[in-house]
Amino acid sequence: MSAARLWQLAEVLEVPVSYFYEGLGQDAAIDREPEPPEPYAGKETKDLIQAFYSLSERPRQRLLDLAKSLNETEPEVVRHAFP
Repeated sequence: MSAARLWQLAEVLEVPVSYFYEGLGQDAAIDREPEPPEPYAGKETKDLIQAFYSLSERPRQRLLDLAKSLNETEPEVVRHAFP
């Protein structure tokens, strides 16, 4: 919202423009929950990705199938793209 539009809105509502900024100081930052860390930013994740891509195609596919199977609630037959 532009400053001019904010000023017009304040005029219509008969409040000072600062009314719209109340609570935006340091206290507002304290009340918020901290944001969760970025899951892909960690060193362990970067190391895992680097190790994964250093594998050849077949072990990489098998590792991917294993990781997916560990996250499943019911077992299911894993089909491979290779013999």
